Amino acid sequence: MTNTYTIIAQESGERIDALLAQEIDEITRSQAARLINEGAVTLRCSPIKKNHRVTAGEVFVVEVPEPEETEIVAENIPLEIAFEDDDLIVVNKPRGMVVHPAPGHPNGTLVNALLWHCGDSLSGIGGEKRPGIVHRIDMDTSGLLIAAKDDYAHRFLSAQLADHSLSRTYEAVVCGRMHDDEGIIDAPLGRHPNDRKRMAVTERNSKNAVTHYEVLARYDGYTHVRCRLETGRTHQIRVHFAYIGHPLLGDMVYGRKRAEKGLEGQCLHARTLRFIHPCTNELCEVTSELPEYFTQLLSRLGEKIG
Repeated sequence: MTNTYTIIAQESGERIDALLAQEIDEITRSQAARLINEGAVTLRCSPIKKNHRVTAGEVFVVEVPEPEETEIVAENIPLEIAFEDDDLIVVNKPRGMVVHPAPGHPNGTLVNALLWHCGDSLSGIGGEKRPGIVHRIDMDTSGLLIAAKDDYAHRFLSAQLADHSLSRTYEAVVCGRMHDDEGIIDAPLGRHPNDRKRMAVTERNSKNAVTHYEVLARYDGYTHVRCRLETGRTHQIRVHFAYIGHPLLGDMVYGRKRAEKGLEGQCLHARTLRFIHPCTNELCEVTSELPEYFTQLLSRLGEKIG
């Protein structure tokens, strides 16, 4: 089977393989070049060459074969369950665990653990590789994540994600001493123009992104903050704080390119989830304690300042 994409060039001059890699999440630039060589990318029903430079307004049709599915096996991996009933489960994901299988991480993921714990009672909307997964957090981000046990619950919770009524609150340690006690970062996010694995603040092919924050404590050279997502874009908190000059401590992708305070990987914890339960229609709030790596880091930062 193949997925068909229609891509409209917004600007002139870019190479077609670069445009496709930016517009289609599941392919890289080299994969785009291979599709072009195979005749899977057409302009006005004719295959194009990989060195084609686009003109604004050109409409390309791209046929992308679906990746071969591999069986995801259940694995007896311990889970810290913050809430569970017949409709959903909220898991406190440890730092370093990948949410679902992906290249380089075929097993040992949260999905493998959920399949063992929940058996067949996970929604199928996420597909074979992401059963039940309503939203994701990065590998080095710890904290709360919801999985749905049936398709109705999945759709109900996904709708709350879409209209921003599912509230997600995080805590983080950022580099530098922030002066304002609270604020809003309102800056659109899209794929980085030169590295599709990264996100960036950009007006081009972007989506609006809003992060609310408040300062919890200040230290010498660092600040402990609470963040609430109004939107939920990929790497949103990490990119937003880097954008205002306060990258997350330990974030060697968007921040300082060295380990600090013994931490590699961002200091970020998904602490609280608030949502309407799909069956009871009651407001649910689930909170997790700060994990040991986070509290130990705070103790290493020294005395609070101001």
